Amino acid sequence: MILVTGATGTVGSAVCTELEGTEHPVRAAVRSPDRFDGPAEEVIEFDFTDPTTYRETFDGVDSLFLVRPPQLSRVRRDIVPALAAAVGAGVEHVVFLSVIGADRNPMVPHARIESWLDDAGVETTYLRASFFMQNLTTVHREEVLDGELFVPAGDGATSFVDARDVAVVGARALTEGLTGAYDLTGPEALDYHAVAAILSATLDHDVRYTNPSLVRFLWRRYRIDRNPSKAAVMAGIYTTARLGLAGRVTDDLKTLLGRAPTDFETFTREHREMWQ
Repeated sequence: MILVTGATGTVGSAVCTELEGTEHPVRAAVRSPDRFDGPAEEVIEFDFTDPTTYRETFDGVDSLFLVRPPQLSRVRRDIVPALAAAVGAGVEHVVFLSVIGADRNPMVPHARIESWLDDAGVETTYLRASFFMQNLTTVHREEVLDGELFVPAGDGATSFVDARDVAVVGARALTEGLTGAYDLTGPEALDYHAVAAILSATLDHDVRYTNPSLVRFLWRRYRIDRNPSKAAVMAGIYTTARLGLAGRVTDDLKTLLGRAPTDFETFTREHREMWQ
């Protein structure tokens, strides 16, 4: 039995799709089961912060695809109890959707989750993904529709990765027992000036990169989400880019996929309708 958390999210839903048709039954764990319309043998209501959902969720599970809910940043309080329950219930393998650089940046919540899993006595796979291209069709979609990219990344480059490629590797790890840590990036690093230029060339309107200060970014994100923790995590991610630490390109994804990862221009053409 494979349990997929965050099954309505960008990567979790894609992992469920990749697992469809395999010999492994999938249990999709979501906060709102009525929102899930993907492939899975079972759909179950699960909340990291609600211990009453743990027993039924983890019962009979062998492998876990773990996605940290973006609103949960206090790992010991909000994530660890669920992980401890999973290990106690017999989960043997955890595939964790982490972030690139988590092994070198103890400030991000993903680093603390990795640290706990290292001592948990289970097999682990850390998919340390770079910034998802899909964030531009979800979190930043309205901005792109309005013709701007409002992120405080300076002139730093980012090795954008397609979440669908990451999901393919996640499904392989779950079904083939692939373990270890992998830095998953796209085939190139782009700064946000280049991102805006590609979007402008693909869409029927211009997109400009406004490069706000951290203070302006935090204030706007707080007004949008009303979640200071989420805004702070996003600011940290973009600060990493601003400092020139997000542009590293690796061959890990190419090696695991057996093909070149999706490039940003291809992704933009394929998702053009998302910004119409």
